[in-house]
This record gives sequence, structure tokens and C-alpha cells, in this order.
Amino acid sequence: MPPEPGFLTVRAWLREAARLLREAGVPSPEADARALVTHGLGLGGAALLTRGGEVVPEADAARLLNLIHRRAAREPLQHLLGEVEWGGVRLRTDARALIPRPETEWLLHLALETLRAAVSPRVLDVGTGTGALALGVKAARPDATVTATDLSPDALDLARENAALNRLEVTFLGGSLLAGLPGPFDLIVSNPPYLPAADREGADPEVRFDPDLALYAGPDGLDVARPLAAEASSALAPHGVLLLELDPRNAAPFAAELRARGWHAEVLPDLAGRARFVRAGRAGARAPV
Repeated sequence: MPPEPGFLTVRAWLREAARLLREAGVPSPEADARALVTHGLGLGGAALLTRGGEVVPEADAARLLNLIHRRAAREPLQHLLGEVEWGGVRLRTDARALIPRPETEWLLHLALETLRAAVSPRVLDVGTGTGALALGVKAARPDATVTATDLSPDALDLARENAALNRLEVTFLGGSLLAGLPGPFDLIVSNPPYLPAADREGADPEVRFDPDLALYAGPDGLDVARPLAAEASSALAPHGVLLLELDPRNAAPFAAELRARGWHAEVLPDLAGRARFVRAGRAGARAPV
């Protein structure tokens, strides 16, 4: 711990923050230290260079030290920063919903690619959490009619706050899976809970700050994806597409399950080449492109 917090410079705080986070086992201590120092002191990134020699006032130092200690206790960086830029929108993040992951931005990309030729598409985001996918689609496709559901009232409150923050019009509804919505939808997209329950024991410390409801889905991680696909079957438009993010361990097996039930389904990789996404359509419809 710094011996005299009120008399350290910005540059010294950056070094001290990185040291404390490194000792706590934080995976990216230097990057997190930079984010916490700039956020906690209200600085732009360039200020770390131009104002690095300035002494940090004691009140600001105490506030910054509190943030560093919370991150050292493995509270997620996104919660400490309060907002993240994701998929072209700003999202408030806290314990009410799953923090939107970088890999899910590729799911948004796939959703927009799927909708490329659609005119005024009807889109449903199932298990919206922060509202990330629904708002990302609406921001990129203002002509889309976007609806989003979630089982958690707290998550829906957060999603509505994010819609207001971005001045985007999305309909948010409480309820399980499709929440009884009959469709038809041109695209049903979801990043559902997909981790096998056994993963809970070995999860990273940060994961305990995410709601279990948004993470775990039975013995093989497919206890939500299976009923979701069953409900989506009758709610998709004739050429509609179901697009899911899943654990790389179960994306291919689930696609095989869908094909056995009369869907055409393909597995798509994330940016690291892992089989993470399933894109599917009902038999008789043209294959999604």
C-alpha cells in the first residue's frame, strides 16, 4: 500500500496500482491500472503523459485507492468503470446483469450480417441482460423493430436504462425465453446461459459478480438453448434465422441436435477460431447466409 497516498504523482499511482493488481493476481494489471487511474482521477488517456508528474490530491487519492482495492478483490473492471463501449453503444454495467463479453460483439456482427438484405426486419433478443444485443442491432439498423425479453426484472431495469442512455427504442418484456411472443420474427438472437453447472467451482473470481441465472444451464450447458430453440421454431418467419452464442464445447453437439429435429444448422467460429455460434433455420426455408 502507498505510504503517503496524498503525495504520490499520477505516474506513481499508475505504477502502484499495477503493482497491487499484479500481486492480487489480476490477469491484466497494467491495462486495468491505466483504466482505473484515468477513470478515478477523471483524466483523458493523454493526461497520463502530460500530467504524469502532478501530485494527486488526497481526496482523489483515497477514491482511487478504493477502486484499486476493489479491483484487487476481483470486482470486475466494468463494474468499477460503470459504463463500457460495446457494439457501437454505451452500456451501464453492474451486478444486475451479465457483463457483455467481447466475443459477443461478434454475435452482433453475425446478427447484422444475417439481416443485411432484410427490409424493416423484426428481431427478438432473448435473455437480453444489459440490452447489449438488442441495442446494438437497433443502433445499426434503425429500421428494425426490436423486442427483447429477460426473466430477471433487475436486468430489464438495467436494459431500459441503457436504452434511454443511447436514445434507442426497443421493447423490453419480462418473462421466460420468448415470453409467449408468437412472432413472426426474421431473427431470434440470444446469448443464453450456456456453461455446464460443474464450471461454477472453477470459475474466475470475477464471475461470482455475474448472476448465476445468466451463466449456468444444467449438466451440459444446454438446458436453456434446447427449450429456446423449441419455442423459436414456431415464432420464426418462413425464412427466419435463429442465432445463438454457446460454449465452444457444446455448439457443434447442439447444431447436430437441431439438424436431427429438422433444422438446417451451421456452426460458426469466433475471432479466435473457436466453434462458438450456431446459426439455424427451419426445414424448407433457404439456408441462412
